[in-house]
Amino acid sequence: MLYIGIDLGTSAVKLLLMDSEGKIVNIVSREYPLSFPHPGWSEQNPEDWYEQTVAGMEELLQNADKSQVAGISFGGQMHGLVILDKDDKVIRPAILWNDGRTTEETDYLNNVIGKEKLSEYTANIAFAGFTAPKILWVKNKEPENFARIAKIMLPKDYIAYRLTGVHCTDVSDASGMLLFDVKNRKWSQEMCDICGISVSQLAACYESYEAVGTVLPEVADKLGIPASVKVAAGAGDNAAAAVGTGTVGDNQCNISLGTSGTIFISSKNFGVDQYNALHSFAHADGSYHLMGCMLSAASCNKWWMDDIIGTKEYGEQQKEIQKLGENHVYFLPYLMGERSPHNNPNARATFIGMTMDTSRADMTQAVLEGVAFALRDSLEVAKSLGINLTRTKICGGGAKSPLWKKIVANVLNLKVDVIESEEGPAMGGAMLAAVACGEYGSVEEIASKVVKVVDTVEPEPELVARYEERYEQFKRIYPACKPVFDIIA
Repeated sequence: MLYIGIDLGTSAVKLLLMDSEGKIVNIVSREYPLSFPHPGWSEQNPEDWYEQTVAGMEELLQNADKSQVAGISFGGQMHGLVILDKDDKVIRPAILWNDGRTTEETDYLNNVIGKEKLSEYTANIAFAGFTAPKILWVKNKEPENFARIAKIMLPKDYIAYRLTGVHCTDVSDASGMLLFDVKNRKWSQEMCDICGISVSQLAACYESYEAVGTVLPEVADKLGIPASVKVAAGAGDNAAAAVGTGTVGDNQCNISLGTSGTIFISSKNFGVDQYNALHSFAHADGSYHLMGCMLSAASCNKWWMDDIIGTKEYGEQQKEIQKLGENHVYFLPYLMGERSPHNNPNARATFIGMTMDTSRADMTQAVLEGVAFALRDSLEVAKSLGINLTRTKICGGGAKSPLWKKIVANVLNLKVDVIESEEGPAMGGAMLAAVACGEYGSVEEIASKVVKVVDTVEPEPELVARYEERYEQFKRIYPACKPVFDIIA
């Protein structure tokens, strides 16, 4: 049988076709526009998502035996606000995860309602990108639109609705709305009351691997697939990517060096750290996960290489780096503020420690190390909860650098496993569809059979010790700079 994974990203939808053995048959990608109607705003038209998803599926299946398609599922950009009226028509453009208009509403939630209450109700505190502050923004700034809301949905769930006619979401994506009681895997009545909405305005919530329905007859006809094709709830992009890298079950870890960076730790047990420095979300495998999210990771290196040095030869610049663990230059990677663990939009990127003998290679090395040190900050929070890791998977564009993988392995003192096929949320979506169709008994089972480790970067004791000293210095820099960041913001 064949399974379709749909990764609804910010700039494009990526579609993947996988067979029963986990082999990738085809991949296509379709772009759509992103709108910035005011400084700091970020919006998209949900109709664009649907049109490009359907066109992408038609292209994906061109040379396939369409009668063999059994299931469809998703990974998708999280936190976006899609609101529908009583006729299921989109009321206004979707407000995306990277939209910054909700400062006032976020401050209200954290400081008036209070972080302790938010954490009690949802296991998380408010961030500007989360969905609940966006709902409050619509309530405060567009009351006529707020009054028309019949259903509140997330981006990928709108596609699922268009394919099946079912208003649905999944536990992992719902966890990032600040409306979901993560521990008990259900909507929070308290948060609904705070936002002035009813639970009935939210979609039915499923486990990521559960089927929500089958494709509508008109969708089946258009795509030429059986009307029996099941659609599974899917997952938020990070949870779906974790499935795709086999980061499921207890005490598994995945580090993503993408535009942003994440350290994703799966756990059988629910947990929240004292300061809510890490996100505590439900996982797509039926359990939980902790996630540290830094806003700038591989984008730091891209900025340094493209905009400052003026080169695309990343590998050439890294060849000059010889002495790991001995660099006297440090870099704080906060080009867009920071989320985990500091939750400070005023934080800024900073080079410190330069002298007359500082070279360009030292500064390039500092950028790579700074991202690794910032990931270590989140790892330290996880350790404070009693989580003891010995290894991690790695994915994302930055993971293509052998040097960066070596730095990560030694800064975090973890074995770094490289997997054979790193296709992110689209692969995770296809795997969830296969579980929903009964091809595999669980998410853990398909991950154990499909995900293959092809290389491991081992930490080196001497280098680990040198980086331990450097990290002790690095972690003093942000607290020292924080008052200055607040002044210059």
